[in-house]
Amino acid sequence: MPKMKTKSGAKKRFKVTATGRILTAQAGKRHGMIKRSTKFIRQARGTTTLSAPDEKIVKSYMPYAR
Repeated sequence: MPKMKTKSGAKKRFKVTATGRILTAQAGKRHGMIKRSTKFIRQARGTTTLSAPDEKIVKSYMPYAR
């Protein structure tokens, strides 16, 4: 069997935690921060974990990150 390929876009954007969850950056913070509320900007700091259905998709992109 040949080696499976990892999606290079996924390995740059996602990180797998020790418990197997997927960490990703908060969505909606690339531009247009002036129109966003202060509450949104404050709550969207740091990283977040993906939901279970999205997690399944991302894990298929990174077969060796387990």
